[in-house]
Amino acid sequence: MEKIIITAFALLSFNLSYSQNNNQKGFLDDFKASASITNNGISLVPTFSLGDPAILFDVKLIKGKYSFEPEIKYSLEGKPWAMLFWFRHKTVEKKNFSLRTGIHPGVNFRTIQINRDVVNENIIEARRFINAEIAPNFIIINNITVGAYYLYSRGLDNSPKNNHFLVANSFFSNINLFDNYQASVSPQVYYLKQDKLDGLYTVGFITINKKLSPISLSFILNKAIETKILPEDDFTWNVSINYKFK
Repeated sequence: MEKIIITAFALLSFNLSYSQNNNQKGFLDDFKASASITNNGISLVPTFSLGDPAILFDVKLIKGKYSFEPEIKYSLEGKPWAMLFWFRHKTVEKKNFSLRTGIHPGVNFRTIQINRDVVNENIIEARRFINAEIAPNFIIINNITVGAYYLYSRGLDNSPKNNHFLVANSFFSNINLFDNYQASVSPQVYYLKQDKLDGLYTVGFITINKKLSPISLSFILNKAIETKILPEDDFTWNVSINYKFK
């Protein structure tokens, strides 16, 4: 838990420091950050799911077409879950089409049991990955986009070595609900292949927020259509409370 507090304090301190100097011309063009608490730390790659309540920190440092986007994830018990360090580039930016590319090193953590001196004990194992992505998007109208996403991940440790993640997605934003509340919805279908095992899934992302409020409520609903990848959970979901730092 101390590590979580330190991470949150560092994030807030950086945000406040940037905000105090945002009237001065600095190195960065923009800075964004958010923190989330969820009842169930799930990943679209089942092997990397936590399965317990978690806290997530996302930071985005932008300079021109380039961005550095670290993602830090912990269980609420203070155990590390995942750390990703994205380097992204807006490769193509046109009126109705965009293409993003990116690479990142990442670490996924899991608790395993080992036998030491005839005594079983739990330790945290770190699994390292090198990843690359490409993401084309087409704007249909102002609040509707469709696109695709491809991620290749190379496992470096005791984990699947060749991972392919291919997504067909759509995004509907700024859907008026009632009063000043609005929603965003993103239905997706994705194919996942890990070495010789594969699976087909559908997932929906839903976010509800009050206009101009930094707080939002989000849901992930993930359904396996057909899969050989463990764990073979037929349906997983979570709900998260998110806060965006301005």
